[in-house]
Amino acid sequence: MKFVRFERDGIAYMAVEKDGALHGLPVTDKAFPGTLDDLIGDAAALEAAGNTLEAAPALSGEGIQYLSPFERSSKILCVGLNYSDHTEESGYDQPDYPTIFARFASGVIAHEDPIIRPAISETLDYEGELVAVIGKPAFKVTENAALDYVAGYSIFNDGSVREFQHVTPQWTIGKNFDNTGAFGPGFVTAGDLPKGALGLTLETRLNGEIVQSAKIDQMVFSVAKLVSILSQSMTLVPGDLIVTGTPSGIGAARKPPLWMKAGDVCEVEIEGIGVLRNRIEDEATESADAA
Repeated sequence: MKFVRFERDGIAYMAVEKDGALHGLPVTDKAFPGTLDDLIGDAAALEAAGNTLEAAPALSGEGIQYLSPFERSSKILCVGLNYSDHTEESGYDQPDYPTIFARFASGVIAHEDPIIRPAISETLDYEGELVAVIGKPAFKVTENAALDYVAGYSIFNDGSVREFQHVTPQWTIGKNFDNTGAFGPGFVTAGDLPKGALGLTLETRLNGEIVQSAKIDQMVFSVAKLVSILSQSMTLVPGDLIVTGTPSGIGAARKPPLWMKAGDVCEVEIEGIGVLRNRIEDEATESADAA
């Protein structure tokens, strides 16, 4: 099932997409089954919630504001250099161990929210990525068993301020500007997709032009490998997000560089999961003398 969260007139809804339409309920309805954050740790409850929502009336798409699928994830773990062609274009040697960095909730936005280009840098870049969502506690799991701990998948645009990503050896600052990490719009349960999302195509488009295109199979470290490796050092818990890395085609590697700017529209599409779309806006600035 594909779950979608949104607000209308200030009221939160959860829905499933069925035959191109959204079927769902507001949080005010007595039959509301709970949010994805509430349900993700219980596969049976998640399935029951999907059945309840699927049986609900179809909803108009007018006037809705999308919400991120998950808002209470304890960890947002991102993987760098996970496609060899991207590693090469970035000037790195391919590492033997995943390059892990953290994203924080303060920088995450939803489908159709604006990605904000900070006033202090013009080097805002796109990175289309697959997100794997953990569905049950995982600690020291094997690669063979790892996908049993993945509840489903979503989409991320890891908007990166390259100037600040490389100002230190660690990438944290450049990856955590406010309102730069787009997430959603939906969450698709693992059983509705190929195992490990293998075979799916990821495509990023800037103003309609394809700038990234790859198969999930091209990842150096598969979803199963990432879950297993990460679980050797930390307990992954339901709702944790693994943002699995981006393929080649980033703006920083182009000559001249292709930075995102105000007015641009960036879309990330993953076959079977959906399209994540965001426009780019400049950060609003005020005079230092403003009261």
